[in-house]
Amino acid sequence: MATQNLTIGFLPLVDACLPILAQEHGFSEEEGLSLSFMKDVSWATVLDRLLYGHTDAAHMLAPLAIATTLGLGRPAQPMAAPFVLGLNGNAVTLSKPLAQRVAMPGDLPDPAQLGAALKKAATKARSDGSRLRFGVVHRYSSHNYKLRYWLASCGIRPDEDVEIVTVAPPFVADALENGEIDGACVGEPWNSVCVERDVGVIVLATAQIWRRGVEKVLAVREPVLDRKREQFEMLIRAMRKAGAHFVDPANIGQNSDILSAPQYLDADANLVKRAISDRLVLANGAPPVHFPDFMFQHSEAANFPWVSQAAWLYSQMVRWNHLEYDAQDASRASAVFRPGVYRSATKSTGDDLPAANSKVEGSVSQLTQVGAHQGSITLSENIFFDHRTFDPEYIEDYLAALS
Repeated sequence: MATQNLTIGFLPLVDACLPILAQEHGFSEEEGLSLSFMKDVSWATVLDRLLYGHTDAAHMLAPLAIATTLGLGRPAQPMAAPFVLGLNGNAVTLSKPLAQRVAMPGDLPDPAQLGAALKKAATKARSDGSRLRFGVVHRYSSHNYKLRYWLASCGIRPDEDVEIVTVAPPFVADALENGEIDGACVGEPWNSVCVERDVGVIVLATAQIWRRGVEKVLAVREPVLDRKREQFEMLIRAMRKAGAHFVDPANIGQNSDILSAPQYLDADANLVKRAISDRLVLANGAPPVHFPDFMFQHSEAANFPWVSQAAWLYSQMVRWNHLEYDAQDASRASAVFRPGVYRSATKSTGDDLPAANSKVEGSVSQLTQVGAHQGSITLSENIFFDHRTFDPEYIEDYLAALS
């Protein structure tokens, strides 16, 4: 069978790892597929290349795929996300002066306690005639929504008590150093770059906000997925193999070296290794801190596109982008995640497949075995830090309770 080709757009982030490693380790070749890559520095450009057909698929912010489908910010184009590239992997990094005021640099504090201290700092800044300013990587990003969720739950009003602006990941350290922002929520290795340059301190992992929060997806224009369905199912299988390789501790060094190469992250391999090994250096000169599952790939159906994850992201769009809740939009948003494609691709591989396509998010506080069509799935803790749960059947009630 002739080798088939796909071009994938990406940003230089550790969570772009699975398609890259699928190609580098030969897993895509085993499926009869060859992958090429197109690197950018902003999510807007990654999206443009995808929409204009320069790429077949993209490493993409999950909310951005939903926003594009709903026509938020540009004419609507239907998107599909048949594979979740990983859960979490982001952190909140503050400027050194602010971190010294609200946290113990070198430690990951309780999110609620950190939020209480940050609220005092935000109140002080406002009384002095200014506002703390935080950077996020895109308006439609899980970084934005998780940051806002945490701040609001701690009594800090985004856009009123603090300002939130967009900064592309590779420029976060520059923005901190120049005093343009007081903190940022960004993916690795850019938090670690801030620490290495001694311009910022990591104070919170997004996994502390939502333990199993959805992050990047493989995004495809719906017509392209329909036209190249066979190739994308090949890609899903190749990425599952890459995920098994990625989470094996024996392969950390090798994968760090691959990902840090100039054509990919163009980063210090030691910084990449910190994220892969869940051992972050939080402040310059401090010893590494082990935070299990800082990044979460492969296990516990982590790559399965649960439609409830998409529904939660839609709920946050309604909340923070000042949209009116619309049942049809909620349905369209949820339908961006395509578990049927994932199931079709993996039905003969032995991969774990959940019996359901949706679940109550934040409801698992201990090891819990869930129904499976294939394999055996035991979910570990997936709670929100404030212990709320999200049932995708009752989005309006959820939003009313958050008011």
